[in-house]
Amino acid sequence: MKITMSEGAGGNATAKLISGLFLKYFNSPYLHEMEDAALLPDLGKIAFTTDSFVVRPLIFKGGDIGRLAVSGTVNDLLTRGAEPKYLTAAFVLEEGLEIGILEKIVASLQKTAMEAGVEVVAGDTKVMEGSGGLIINTAGVGSVACGASLGARAIEAGDCIILSGRLGEHHAAIVSERMGIDSEITSDAAPLNKMVGTLLENGIPVHAMRDVTRGGLATILNEMAEVSGKEFLIEEEKLPVSEEVRSFAGILGLDPLYMGNEGKMAFFLARDRADDALELIRKSPYGEYAAAIGTVGDAATGGVILHTAIGGRRRLGPLYGEGLPRIC
Repeated sequence: MKITMSEGAGGNATAKLISGLFLKYFNSPYLHEMEDAALLPDLGKIAFTTDSFVVRPLIFKGGDIGRLAVSGTVNDLLTRGAEPKYLTAAFVLEEGLEIGILEKIVASLQKTAMEAGVEVVAGDTKVMEGSGGLIINTAGVGSVACGASLGARAIEAGDCIILSGRLGEHHAAIVSERMGIDSEITSDAAPLNKMVGTLLENGIPVHAMRDVTRGGLATILNEMAEVSGKEFLIEEEKLPVSEEVRSFAGILGLDPLYMGNEGKMAFFLARDRADDALELIRKSPYGEYAAAIGTVGDAATGGVILHTAIGGRRRLGPLYGEGLPRIC
């Protein structure tokens, strides 16, 4: 058996690779929590994460691989309730990469780091044979307030599920660029510090968060349902999707539920503060189109159920196969 692109798509094949191979050898309990960042109490409770970015094209409408790298790393730290502090950035340059393009990406990475309030404190550069591409690997460190322990295991029956904005924008932007389709759709890549910070500062009882990236909303909800042992009930009519993305997805046979974003967060929080939370998110940068999309049920079977627009019920599984193209 050989690795295929499906193993990198963030769906069912990725999950099998992680559980069947990596977790077979790496036995840390922090890894087995299957969260986007690990909380390390022995070091004064910090959050630590790492990620690699291989998107093509390197520069796209609404962003580039540099903005993507910072946003993805920062948002992973935020999911554990951490305040992002420091990043590392390692650049693997393929032979033939234009210096001018590299400079634009580095400048964008630094600009996004400043927006997110983080400092790039270490890095590395390697050059390899290739065709002018670029890979960026990051690591991120954030501080966590004493007593804070956000994660899928903290999700409670009755919680409200809020999505911070419209689905599929980053995925559609990348597909448009790669296929040469003229489109007004732009990537949503963005660090969500201010959005998350305002919720926590206002005492909103957030139990868990997850950024909606590879595999789309349906996949990350399945991951969290499995860890929490809860059933998530999603209302199709409440899912925010722009008309541009909806039309684009319909033409190409894509489903916005399985299309990735790079600047959207799913929040799980106490139902009695859902209205307050929604108002705060909508007033935050990048939260204009936030919506309450569902609730957490008390069924112990887990899984994700979609209440369809025509009144039916459909079980949503994770992404199967390859979610073309490579979007992050």
